[in-house]
Amino acid sequence: MNEQQAVKEVVIVGGGTAGWISAALLVKMLGKSIKITLIESEEIGIVGVGEATIPPVIHFNEGLGINEAEFLKETHGSIKLGIQFENWGQQGDSYMHAFGNFGKDYPFCTFHHFWLKAKEQGLSDNIWDYSFNYQAAKLNHFTKLDTIPNVNLQGLVYAYHFDASLYASFLRRLCEKMGVKRIEGRIAQVETDPQTGNISMLKLQNDREITGDLFIDCSGMHALLIEKTLNTGYEDWSHWLPCDRAWAVPTERVDPITPYTRSIAHQAGWQWRIPLQHRTGNGLVFSSKYWSEEDAKAHLLANLDAPTLAEPRLIKFRTGRRLKQWNRNVVSIGLSSGFLEPLESTSIHLIQSGIIRLVKNFPHQGIKPEEVAEFNRQSQIEFEHIRDFIILHYKLTQRTDSKFWRDCQQMDIPERLAKKMDLFKATGKVYREQDELFSPIAWIQVMLGQGLSPEDFHPIVNALTPEQLQELLSYLKTIFVETAKKLPEHNEFLENFCGH
Repeated sequence: MNEQQAVKEVVIVGGGTAGWISAALLVKMLGKSIKITLIESEEIGIVGVGEATIPPVIHFNEGLGINEAEFLKETHGSIKLGIQFENWGQQGDSYMHAFGNFGKDYPFCTFHHFWLKAKEQGLSDNIWDYSFNYQAAKLNHFTKLDTIPNVNLQGLVYAYHFDASLYASFLRRLCEKMGVKRIEGRIAQVETDPQTGNISMLKLQNDREITGDLFIDCSGMHALLIEKTLNTGYEDWSHWLPCDRAWAVPTERVDPITPYTRSIAHQAGWQWRIPLQHRTGNGLVFSSKYWSEEDAKAHLLANLDAPTLAEPRLIKFRTGRRLKQWNRNVVSIGLSSGFLEPLESTSIHLIQSGIIRLVKNFPHQGIKPEEVAEFNRQSQIEFEHIRDFIILHYKLTQRTDSKFWRDCQQMDIPERLAKKMDLFKATGKVYREQDELFSPIAWIQVMLGQGLSPEDFHPIVNALTPEQLQELLSYLKTIFVETAKKLPEHNEFLENFCGH
């Protein structure tokens, strides 16, 4: 195809979460002007462990016109108010990366500076006493609440836990209704144009030939088009993020269904626990350099809180990113574009932000190198910021009980991350860089939760007398605690909202 030829036909290679999310947004936004075909094979399984999400998923689903109650029912979903990290700082430690605000923010100065000053004056409360999300999560309470009644304070900020394969099926039904054409089959051969190097045709095992103008690679870690065909190249980040394997296993449902994810650090990796309506998703992410596959599997099975529903499945990965996420006429979305371990539940978010970026930069009049370069620049920045946030958890450990944790503590880290940590330690300040996914309050929770204490606070807080400061904190804490107590139980909310 000529680089300037209008893009009329989009071919998505691979179904699963990445393929159907991509198809759904494209057909919703551009369905009138392009034809969308998705090729997938029932024989090829999907990774499908990505069951925890972060709050932007709410807006994405709303943008697709999805009914929330129907979605939660169809995917056996539950509510997520944050991620509880256990044994990350030291063994026995626990803190939560809770969504939403803390306390009450002020112009020029985030709330935690007030708390830091009060601590200096002898306050014993921890910062999570001022998180409404945390107070609700620990009680297993939830309801939809945009603001706390009668006060100008943010309500509950939430995301979902859901069954990723059921989400893919749900989106498939939606897409097929809207005109996406699905072809069942396996790709036997990929042909490229000798002049341009672009992909020109896909040949299926049954000899069917499929052509398109733009191809979206959702083939997971196989990276059939972006890597196996176009040899795009990969930037390996395993020197910063040494985990390279995961065992995943579902277990029976445990009541009550907790409205948060758990991440429990073990001797050479960490265990996830994601509660759904019909079962719990579990897994152990680990480094094969420090822990054998068999030992890791045995450790996971010994640390489950319910009977297993299947055999544990091993997933191998290499942390990093594709050098270009858009190369020639191929855009990689999902695991074909790179892999970051699911510590902060970013996998599904990266699929959604990748396809949003493509819609914003859609090459309707032909693929223009300027647009491709900008897409790749934004993708790289997004991946690197998330990578740094995940590295922070490993770097900030005080654990010395295994070589894995000692090595994490001593590793060199990216310069931008080191500067962020140094600034927080010296001043208590965190700034959100342009387009960065995680907010300052997310960084603050991990840094405080894992023992990085600032040596200073913002001078604005000195405007309050010690008595005024004490009164403010006491007032806020009472509101969050008392309001959280009155909320319905999470199980009860699910029962009433989506009939499960």
